[in-house]
Amino acid sequence: MSKDPIRVGHIDLSFHDASAHEVERVLAAHGHEIERDAAPHEEMFRRLGRGDVDMLVSAWLPSSHDTYLGPIEDQVMKVTVLYEPYCIWGVPDYVPEDEVASVQDLLRSPVLRRMERLIQGINPGAGISRFSKAIIAAYDLGSAGYHFETGTEAQCFDRFEDAHDRGAWIVVPLWHPQYLHARYRIRELAEPRGLLGGADKATLVVRKDAMSRIAPAALEELSRLTLGNPRVSELDAALRGKLRT
Repeated sequence: MSKDPIRVGHIDLSFHDASAHEVERVLAAHGHEIERDAAPHEEMFRRLGRGDVDMLVSAWLPSSHDTYLGPIEDQVMKVTVLYEPYCIWGVPDYVPEDEVASVQDLLRSPVLRRMERLIQGINPGAGISRFSKAIIAAYDLGSAGYHFETGTEAQCFDRFEDAHDRGAWIVVPLWHPQYLHARYRIRELAEPRGLLGGADKATLVVRKDAMSRIAPAALEELSRLTLGNPRVSELDAALRGKLRT
């Protein structure tokens, strides 16, 4: 087994960081040194393809990240499914469900009197960003003033928390798992056109040319590693120091 560090890459979002720590914990327990690397979606998959990282925690397949992994899929091995993420458009649970239960309800006159129009997202390479732009167009939400904007994690998540503190009606483009679910009750809106991609499998992928450098016992343990959505949300919240009290 090589003594070179194992280079663990993750997409530069906090819940990916949280799940990467769990993978790194297994590697460290088997004597591996670790080099960490983080980058936005497209860049991290480019680094994986160039061999700048040995593994990626994780690729959401098939909907969110297949467009990035597809061209380099023959270079990697799929080791395990860590959790099963899915994207949502959600509202705080204090928004009455009998008034706002689905994306179409956002166009109802009573809802328009209260709902904020900005749908604040994260970076443009995220699946939820692509899906959200498609929803705005497909449901003609722009005609009522709704607009989706990409941005940082802080812009998206802090805006939701600020709106929640004010009791404002807001739509958040989000996903499971994510730390906000460990702090708030966020109700998923029905989206009948299926534009949110459905459930993915968050797959730990390892470059084939790095497999021989990882201890067989470590690979075997990683193949059995399953975290689940609630656990990743909790890990994300703990990493951010945002557990609900």
